[in-house]
Amino acid sequence: MSKIRTEHIFTSESVSEGHPDKVSDQISDAILDACLEQDPESRVACETLCTTDLVVLSGEITTNAKVDWEGIARNVIREIGYNSDDLGFNADTCDVKVFIHKQSPDISQGVTVGEGLHKEQGAGDQGMMFGYACNETESYMPATIHYAHRIVEELAILRKTQPEKYPFLRPDSKSQVSMLYKNGKPVCVKAVVVSHQHTPDMEREQLVSLVKEVVKKVIPAQFLNCGIEWHINPTGRFVLGGPAGDTGLTGRKIIVDTYGGVGSHGGGAFSGKDPSKVDRSAAYMCRYIAKNIVAAGLAEKCEVQVAYAIGVAQPVSINVDTYDTGKLPADAYEKIVRTVFDLTPAGILEALQLKHPGKNNWSYRKYCTYGHFGRTGVPWEELDKVDVLRKEAEQYK
Repeated sequence: MSKIRTEHIFTSESVSEGHPDKVSDQISDAILDACLEQDPESRVACETLCTTDLVVLSGEITTNAKVDWEGIARNVIREIGYNSDDLGFNADTCDVKVFIHKQSPDISQGVTVGEGLHKEQGAGDQGMMFGYACNETESYMPATIHYAHRIVEELAILRKTQPEKYPFLRPDSKSQVSMLYKNGKPVCVKAVVVSHQHTPDMEREQLVSLVKEVVKKVIPAQFLNCGIEWHINPTGRFVLGGPAGDTGLTGRKIIVDTYGGVGSHGGGAFSGKDPSKVDRSAAYMCRYIAKNIVAAGLAEKCEVQVAYAIGVAQPVSINVDTYDTGKLPADAYEKIVRTVFDLTPAGILEALQLKHPGKNNWSYRKYCTYGHFGRTGVPWEELDKVDVLRKEAEQYK
């Protein structure tokens, strides 16, 4: 966001679990969960394509787990709600093609302890990863993406739990929230866009009324007092949706998955990747660091960047940007981060327990919809480093 303008409007979007790209993400992550449950050392890079009556699973997977690839895909599709030919995509009748092979041995030696040029577990690829946090919401997420997620999430809950009351709702939907900011703080919602798949016989006013009720439920009243510009199914009709309406692919919603366009993005997607891939694990770690820095009161906003070389354990760079909201000298943050956090791939895996989601009662699939960040129940959202950071910061005040 601009550091100069005193007033501006910022917009973020989200999509539901029934969006075709999210169908693909969920299948890829459900396969990852199944592999890790049986074999925590599994190496997984699973890509999914979903289109009319067809699912294609591909990628590189090396695991000792016995996994029913096709069965997992069908179960995910069924749980989302695509279980009828009327939807153009049916869990029970769609074709599922599987093209999965093993991880390249050249990559494997770089991320396996005791192998490769460097004997430590190295990064699974080169690249830069970012994490962000701010104090705009109780989730330490930007307000626009936080509320965009909550709108489609609540609509999905109503669709699944009260089908007799909302029989016109189908799985695919998108939301968009535009927020007025003054002096860097969210003031009020200026526009809401919701497109929701529906049955052919739905009266448009049914959806308009429901969406407005949901918005009032999930967005605090203090943000709803300056006149909202509503766009609810603005094309007038959204019957054909999901993979029958648009082909879905794993990893195409990287901004929805992160911070809604606030801050930076390294370009790497998350879903379908085991945590030896720093695209995923380091991005989670950066969020963990940034959130704890903000929660500790050391900054109002914080972005953490790390970068790696493939096969090398230590990051080649660390950068912390507090957007001029920091309470410490600018050069103190990197020193504190290096002292408090182990940013080697092995250190990240240990700190966040990323190879054992099932033992800790979370799953990659669950957290690949409605935001990888800003929700409770996962290690990278814990605030257990707040006191340590405050203590470490004392020497720089």
